[in-house]
Amino acid sequence: MNSAGVPAAATPAADVTLRELALSFLEVALASFGGGLSAWSREVVVEKRRWMTDAEFLSALTVCRILPGPNQVNLAVFVGSRFRGAAGALAALGGLVLVPLAIVIALGAAYFHYHQVPALRSVLGGAIAAATGMALSMAIKVGGPLLRHPDQLVFAVAAFVAVSVLHWPLVPVVLVLGSTAILWFWPRRDVAR
Repeated sequence: MNSAGVPAAATPAADVTLRELALSFLEVALASFGGGLSAWSREVVVEKRRWMTDAEFLSALTVCRILPGPNQVNLAVFVGSRFRGAAGALAALGGLVLVPLAIVIALGAAYFHYHQVPALRSVLGGAIAAATGMALSMAIKVGGPLLRHPDQLVFAVAAFVAVSVLHWPLVPVVLVLGSTAILWFWPRRDVAR
């Protein structure tokens, strides 16, 4: 944010190279080993590279979570294509997937061969705890602004209760709450402009 409280401008698309996209999403993939991809994606895309503002990232992540397929694959394609078109989407996707895929194949083979070793179970338990902490960190950073807008908080709590407490199916909850939220906020955004 600048001194006027306006979010800092994101990096112009012309300044983002295919190499930067690939290496940035490789960094996300390797740093988030064991989980926490969304948190690391935000860290790299918003904090480190300044390619997007928090609001842009949250909007992109929301769209990527609603679409079918893995969230982070969708996000890599979204960010890559935003800056460099189809080539950028492929570069970001390659960075996110290729090296981690090789690591997962090697670790999967090792796990199935040595799964009875207690040390391996301890390492995996630690990775899960770290990933949970990163996810919580992102939820606090990105979700903090919800506390200033009670109507947004109502939709967030309603989604949580519907899916986590009442165990309603995710797709109908997203369709109903998403549609309702869009209708609720759309006229208010126009009035604010």
